[in-house]
Amino acid sequence: MKRVLAALALLVTAHMAQAGDVKGSKDHPLLTRYPESFITEYEKNFNSVTFTTGKTADGKPEQKAIEGQATILRYFYAKAETQPSPLQLLRNYQNAIKAIKGEVVFERLPSEGDGGETTLKANANGKDIWIKVEPDIWSAPTQSYNLAIVEVEAMAQVVSANAMLDALNKDGFIALYINFDTGKSELKSDGQATVKEIAAMLTAAPSLKISIEGHTDNVGTPAANQKLSEARAKAVMDAVGKAGIDKTRLAAKGLGQSTPIADNRTEDGKAKNRRVELVKK
Repeated sequence: MKRVLAALALLVTAHMAQAGDVKGSKDHPLLTRYPESFITEYEKNFNSVTFTTGKTADGKPEQKAIEGQATILRYFYAKAETQPSPLQLLRNYQNAIKAIKGEVVFERLPSEGDGGETTLKANANGKDIWIKVEPDIWSAPTQSYNLAIVEVEAMAQVVSANAMLDALNKDGFIALYINFDTGKSELKSDGQATVKEIAAMLTAAPSLKISIEGHTDNVGTPAANQKLSEARAKAVMDAVGKAGIDKTRLAAKGLGQSTPIADNRTEDGKAKNRRVELVKK
């Protein structure tokens, strides 16, 4: 009986290897497959996927459900002789994400009876991209791995001119969450909309002067983040000036990662720290 089962397993594996990708499937444009593998399961729709982002104080997995356009794939290796180890697979995808200035959010290294797991995050085309890679070690002789990719549209936050003025008069500052592509300082459409509101506020309050101050999270080096925060603050200031506001009423400076307002160990905290503040002078 064992010989029959073993022979059947080999026949099934051989058939799958010759069948190629499941009909209608394709690699995600951001991440291609590991060499000599093919798609056996494919799903693409708006969905919620749970990602492991760390560990709690008592050692339990800390997880977060991410909603967005989800692409979920299962790849099967064509040959046992050329398939990677689980660790090799994890490192391959981690290096690919780092190459586009993404980050490794979490990893669980392979161990006996466990193929491990990694959660990755990057930004592309104005979207946050979450990736989960899970090596499968149970099938034999060839193995497989699961890849889940969720694309999240950045949420535009355009604060009205009146709300800005109220906050400046009450608190002396206001934090604005203007979306920039990772590592860049060019204003996007929602940033331009925010600039219009800043200009409208300053037009309505002709005696008001402000400092525009850029802040980042702690991903990257302090020197690079300092430079990036300065560039982003200047981009906003220049755009407000082009909107008709006298530049003598404006100043810009970057503070990099030096003044966080939330915990950089969490994704939500990092998002809150990536901000542009208007400070009343």
